Amino acid sequence: RRRLGAHSWLSSVHATSLAAAMLVLFETSGGLALFNVLDEAKLRKVDDLHTHFSSADKAQQIISLKKFIKFEDSTEAVAEAAAVSEGKVGKTLKKLLKKCEDTVGVADAKLGASIKDKLSINCVFDSSINELLRGIRLHAESFLETGEHTKSMQLGLAHGLSRYKLKFSPDKVDTMIVQAIGLLDDLDKELNTYAMRLKEWYGWHFPEMMKIVPDNIMYARTVQKMGFRTSCKSTDFSDILTDELEQEVKDAAEISMGTEISKDDLGNILLLCEQVVELGDYRAQLFNYLKNRMQAIAPNLTVMVGELVGARLIAHAGSLLNLAKFPASTVQILGAEKALFRALKTKHETPKYGLIYHASLVGQAQPKHKGKISRILAAKCALSTRVDALSESDQVTIGLGARQQVEERMRQLEGRPDMSGAGKQGGAKPKPMDVYTAPAAPKPAFNPAGDSTLAAATDEEKAAKKAAKKAKKEAEEANGAEKKKEKKEK
Repeated sequence: RRRLGAHSWLSSVHATSLAAAMLVLFETSGGLALFNVLDEAKLRKVDDLHTHFSSADKAQQIISLKKFIKFEDSTEAVAEAAAVSEGKVGKTLKKLLKKCEDTVGVADAKLGASIKDKLSINCVFDSSINELLRGIRLHAESFLETGEHTKSMQLGLAHGLSRYKLKFSPDKVDTMIVQAIGLLDDLDKELNTYAMRLKEWYGWHFPEMMKIVPDNIMYARTVQKMGFRTSCKSTDFSDILTDELEQEVKDAAEISMGTEISKDDLGNILLLCEQVVELGDYRAQLFNYLKNRMQAIAPNLTVMVGELVGARLIAHAGSLLNLAKFPASTVQILGAEKALFRALKTKHETPKYGLIYHASLVGQAQPKHKGKISRILAAKCALSTRVDALSESDQVTIGLGARQQVEERMRQLEGRPDMSGAGKQGGAKPKPMDVYTAPAAPKPAFNPAGDSTLAAATDEEKAAKKAAKKAKKEAEEANGAEKKKEKKEK
């Protein structure tokens, strides 16, 4: 019994359960069932128990259905399944075991302990019960009238239970943000690669346009519309370029030093232009989607650092809840882990910022103040993330106030006047910046010893004293020399 520990009460009632009537609790996707054990002697031979369930007729000689309660809807099924999996007694199970005085075999020791505590019913949990439940599960359709929708009920319950376990909410799914920001970064890399290839390829025909039109999408659209540079003069680019750029491109096309290309070459270049334009359009659409999702899931964090930086912080942490668990010091250097461990290893200065460096507030600060601003911003981001992750509101609550505090601190560090709304609305003028001033030294107390009426010694008296002291010293030296001479003569 000492080895069994927490399950000692189960083994103690097992001996008495064979003498009394025994029941078995069986959970299905359609409801909860209670079976009678007809031949309890066969439970003693656990290894041979599976032979009695080789067919439905043999199984009916060992067990029989006593009671079955169907679930009314999927909500009740999910709630009951979740309670059973957590070892708790739900409403349906309590209704099933009402007025039950026999011993009940269960599949989970924790559930058996809960039944005994709440309903005062003895429970059994051992290898014979597990083997018996395996046989009941094999022939469940012959005992229970669940109909033709058993598989669909099992699938629905599985999905519902998974959502319950994961606390699934379609409105607050940060996984979509993680995937969207990852795809956005991949699109930027691909778009830059394609655009550089296009400029290099078309640059053999019209190299001057590369410096005139630096934007990748505008460059691709211009090439698409122009084709050969000889048709540039008769082409209207007003929907793509400004008037100045359009005139500059047309002037450069007339004196271009590029080589001639064939129609086949131009056809392949135009196909590449089409790919660049499509990637650019999809990138803009994806950014709008990411912006809307960030405003719905993390509105306060979005106000503090923007959509892209906030999404990268969430993606780096794994989820919004994981980011909310991080302290402000971790949020500050999130993304600079390699630099941090390298600094710790070489005993150099640790980094002051990671992904948060790309936030607009840090970019506005002076170089000498970036470390302080990033620390303050990380503290406010940690608070904003916790509000976004743990509150039910999808509106901006503390983000605007926190951002205003960071901006005021930046103005203080730079020595600019406070631009808060107190002075704008006709109220009291804003207070000047707080500057630390050292406390003044205390004035010395009155010293009565300084009230002396004797005149101060003159310079002549000082010189006389100094001469007398010097003569005395010379006399002592002469007297010492004489004594030394007498001693030597003796």
